Amino acid sequence: MSDNDEPRTDRHINFDAPAALRKWPSLNNQRRTEATGPYLLREGTLDECLREFLDKPAPTRHLYEIHTSPQPPLVADVLSGDLGELARLREFL
Repeated sequence: MSDNDEPRTDRHINFDAPAALRKWPSLNNQRRTEATGPYLLREGTLDECLREFLDKPAPTRHLYEIHTSPQPPLVADVLSGDLGELARLREFL
């Protein structure tokens, strides 16, 4: 396999950056509206938090956030929702 066969990215992502996985309080798989914010589940690296996030059932992932140092343009300070693209990039680095 040549270098041209792999996806190219000119952007470096530091998956060893400190991060925290947080979860919003919920009831019936919906965020609690009276909650003041998400609570801490895990502190570690961006890679560790991303792996734990991806281990969560897909229908509940909207309740989770990863907080980390921003790495523009691909990594914001708060990551939520569909993080599949970020996970795929991790596999190639």
